[in-house]
Amino acid sequence: MGSSRSQAAAEVLFLHATHVYYGFGVPRGDNSGVVIIPGFLGTDMYLTELHSWLDRIGYRPYFSGIGINAECPNLLVQRQLKQTIERALDETGRRTHLIGHSLGGVIARSLAGQRPNDIASVITLAAPIRGTVASRTVLHAAEGIRQRILQEHGPGVLPDCYAGKCTCQFVDSLRRAVPDSLLETAIYTRDDGIVDWRYCMTKNPQVDCEVSGTHIGLAFNPSVYSIIADRLAKAQSSH
Repeated sequence: MGSSRSQAAAEVLFLHATHVYYGFGVPRGDNSGVVIIPGFLGTDMYLTELHSWLDRIGYRPYFSGIGINAECPNLLVQRQLKQTIERALDETGRRTHLIGHSLGGVIARSLAGQRPNDIASVITLAAPIRGTVASRTVLHAAEGIRQRILQEHGPGVLPDCYAGKCTCQFVDSLRRAVPDSLLETAIYTRDDGIVDWRYCMTKNPQVDCEVSGTHIGLAFNPSVYSIIADRLAKAQSSH
């Protein structure tokens, strides 16, 4: 993972050297809200570059407000994320876009299924939306989080919380197809290195977008930013 972080750092530097980063040559936003959700064990802070860029190109970006993404996803949705989406809807008067990185993308896709009338589009970045195949290090960390969740929340969560066989509303929504009323985009990289990239695509060529880069680096990848700008603009024109 050390080499992955080094490559991600290089991707940040490269991003700053591109015209996309400064908002040149990409479609302008319509001031609609975009909620961005961090990945497993991540916080909103590493998405600051994406947040600032969305603001530069004409959107109203919102950090998720979830703190560290190391909690029962169903609780995150019902507590912090629900409030963030409500604020975006109230302040913009428009349907909101969701962008999620890694586990944040899984959460975003589930949210889109739960609230199709409030969500205009969902974009996932290296998100294992069709399964949880990941490196041993990630799976071990996830099991540790699962045990902590069970200890802290007890009867407040299901026994299979943070496992693929959980039957909560979050998992149930994830298993459903994204409603036709919103635009879905799944961005993935074959050089992921953290999760199995084949689980990060829908197998629908109208939805899937392949880029070069690392799992972590997709949050700072200029090719990803170009796709995001195009897909957000497409979602605008379809409503």
